[in-house]
Amino acid sequence: MRTLFTAEMSELADDLAAMARHVALAIDRAGEALLTQNAELAQQVIAEDVQLDAIEETVDERCVLLIAQQQPVGLDLRTIIVGLRISAALERMGDLAQHIAEFARRAYPDSAIPDSHVDTIAAMAVAANKVALEIVELLEARDLNVAAGIVSDDDHLDELHATSYRLVLEDGYAATPQEILNVALLSRYFERFGDHAVGVARRIVYLVTGDHTGERSSI
Repeated sequence: MRTLFTAEMSELADDLAAMARHVALAIDRAGEALLTQNAELAQQVIAEDVQLDAIEETVDERCVLLIAQQQPVGLDLRTIIVGLRISAALERMGDLAQHIAEFARRAYPDSAIPDSHVDTIAAMAVAANKVALEIVELLEARDLNVAAGIVSDDDHLDELHATSYRLVLEDGYAATPQEILNVALLSRYFERFGDHAVGVARRIVYLVTGDHTGERSSI
């Protein structure tokens, strides 16, 4: 029984890493589609989100069965509970990438981003890509320095989010209501993407250290 349990736990870790890789690819493609007005790429991101949802369902089912059949305790139980929460966060990150892609598709052949915000949104896309790749690395290596780096990169996303709003509020700023709405929502999606990444990082810190506050990794 223990051999089967160990194999199932390994599958759980593999599924979470697969979800993280899917999210990293989705946010990369969504950002590119948004910045290059690539409707085909945007549609690809939208269509492939169902794959991420399917993996999340597999993770949830596996976790429930492990708890019901194996009655784990201690670190094993903590790993399963953390796995459930991480899968939910990764699924939400995938949804945010999908939302960004939907903006690109709806605006095609025009850009969803006004000229005033292209640089800021482009910087947010780069920062989100970096965070997503760090999540992959964190799930594979469980390096607490990577977890701390994710928090730092999320701070950068927060700063860019604030910048996007400051630009809108500047005296003499001219944009249509739709452009202002686009900026507000897109910057929010990228900012929330970073927030979910921080949530994943903190759960890995908890899993590794048992520390709820994240202090051991400077989080």
